[in-house]
Amino acid sequence: MTSYFDCNSTTPVEPAVAGLVRRYLEEEFGNSGSRTHEFGSRAKAAVAKARGQVAGLVDSDPSEVVFTSGATESNNIAILGLENILEAQGRTHVLTTAVEHKAVLEPLERLAERGFEIEHVTPDQEGRISANDFAERLRPETGLVSSMHVNNETGVIHPIQEIADVLEGHQTFFHVDAAQGFGKISGLESSRIDLISISGHKVYAPKGVGALITRRRGMERVPLTPIMVGGGQERGVRPGTVPVHLVVGLGEAARIATKEGARRADRCSEIRSKLLEAFDGFEFSVNGAPDQVIVSTLNISLHGVDAEAAIVCLKGVVAVSNGAACTSSSYSTSHVLQAMGLPEDRIRGSLRWSWSHLTEDPPVAEIKKALAVLGI
Repeated sequence: MTSYFDCNSTTPVEPAVAGLVRRYLEEEFGNSGSRTHEFGSRAKAAVAKARGQVAGLVDSDPSEVVFTSGATESNNIAILGLENILEAQGRTHVLTTAVEHKAVLEPLERLAERGFEIEHVTPDQEGRISANDFAERLRPETGLVSSMHVNNETGVIHPIQEIADVLEGHQTFFHVDAAQGFGKISGLESSRIDLISISGHKVYAPKGVGALITRRRGMERVPLTPIMVGGGQERGVRPGTVPVHLVVGLGEAARIATKEGARRADRCSEIRSKLLEAFDGFEFSVNGAPDQVIVSTLNISLHGVDAEAAIVCLKGVVAVSNGAACTSSSYSTSHVLQAMGLPEDRIRGSLRWSWSHLTEDPPVAEIKKALAVLGI
């Protein structure tokens, strides 16, 4: 059976989460907006509990959690939802990084088309982002700073707390795309982070659910203009019937992550060590600072090998990726590795391996045998 090593694309659903989702699909199927009967009341209570579980992972108040369909929608609400207020205030300079997910870069392109100035901080050759680069580029008219928590291709962890420290005393809003880091590592607790995007299917919950955490500044909520209308759900920020079964699944996933985080990290670290054994005897480079990556991601380039050819040889042995899943249907050179300034042959040969605590030990001998066919 093929071993799954593409968890940055999507994770398996935690068994306890799947059981709870099934219960709220088949038994507790009430609408949390129905106030006239017990089915609705129980659904509403379940959503409130999940809101608290998600908030608890990042030291936020439950009232600051807005449920969405995932991090892509959350990113769009956070970025495009600030357009009106920032334009009215004349704060149309935006700072972000050159290695963001397309779910951040493309909404920012929309703002650029409407007259905003988007400035990209570039990483070093190991993918590290410097908080000092944000400090040097910060202006009085900077209205938004957006940085991911963990890079989806290299696993490099961004210095979120250091960036938050740089922004102390500045009026700019700080948004973090935490799709790859939420529930896996800390670093999102700072009250200086105004907006946090998360996605359920990156943290062992189902696809189709996520959240946008909108922290208050004192008593003031982040002044977001909804990008959809049609109801007052989720405090008017995200209209539509709340998918209770998915929301409780995300809440349960957050609860388990709080309890099992250390054990999961140890297991992922163990898998990483075993996986590296599969490349003994081959020439390869690791893409991403080894001392600053999440333990469940490894991006490598096999010297003299095209990633597409390697994936063909590995078919039936392991499922791996050569980039972000959002662009895999029409493969193009990784903008992340390009921004790091890596040579073209190394970019073309890059493979992203990502796993979870639910992943079985890598089939080291089978991987070696498959790669040997390439003559490296």
